[in-house]
Amino acid sequence: MTEADLARARKALVSTWRLVSHRQEEMATGAVTDPRGTNPRGLLTYTGDGRFSVLNVPGERAAPRGAAPTDAEALALFRGLTAYAGSYVVTGSDTLVHRPEVSWNEAWAGTEQPRRFRIEGDTLTLIAGPAQSPWDGRLVRATLTWRRIVPGQDGGPA
Repeated sequence: MTEADLARARKALVSTWRLVSHRQEEMATGAVTDPRGTNPRGLLTYTGDGRFSVLNVPGERAAPRGAAPTDAEALALFRGLTAYAGSYVVTGSDTLVHRPEVSWNEAWAGTEQPRRFRIEGDTLTLIAGPAQSPWDGRLVRATLTWRRIVPGQDGGPA
């Protein structure tokens, strides 16, 4: 793959994307689940200078009853969260590596998180794994589908 090919793949990623679905397959059993429910919420941004940020939560995430969550509410909010940011590098026509510098799960900071990706129109599919789940340690493969936020549409600025 030439540097020009890598540059084209990088350019296609540059955008902000809204999470549409998150499917997870447990490798030991083949069971497929929607760990964020059927209506997950999330945003993923890739910039042209090689930075990214991601924030995902379950669509049915309950707000705490007060301004400050109880310990149980805080734990539930944390367990539904994925948030990390750092740099990324496109390594092939359908592969990239996230390099988190900050993360909701400090075990991810300073690591390399390889992903496969496919872009079809305004839809981005990212596949992670098989790898250990950051929530429970099971070996899983996650498939996240994103829709590009188009300026002036879907909540994007005009």
